[in-house]
Amino acid sequence: MTDPVSWLQIEQGWNVVASDDLVVGTVAQVEGDKQSDIFDGLAIESGQPSLIRYVPAEQVGMIYPGKVTLKITSEVAGATLEPFHASPPETKWVPGKAPLATRLSRWLGGKR
Repeated sequence: MTDPVSWLQIEQGWNVVASDDLVVGTVAQVEGDKQSDIFDGLAIESGQPSLIRYVPAEQVGMIYPGKVTLKITSEVAGATLEPFHASPPETKWVPGKAPLATRLSRWLGGKR
């Protein structure tokens, strides 16, 4: 058997295998913060593309090239994994300058 790899190596399409050695799906998306090396979990497809479930990191076992193992059985996975909801993108609002015409009219009008 090959050596385990980091969660940072996981790719879409890898098999997700329950603790009873049954394939419960494939990796659809990896959730985490790569900059801080924080693994949150996986979104997995299980047969139907419209059925994507979320596996929290606590339920993920060893990770091998092409295969992610779970600490739970296929029965538990089918009964307890919640549907996956993608996190909304982070938006950072940076204050900008008002348009030149607005700044000039304020300046000329005495409102600074």
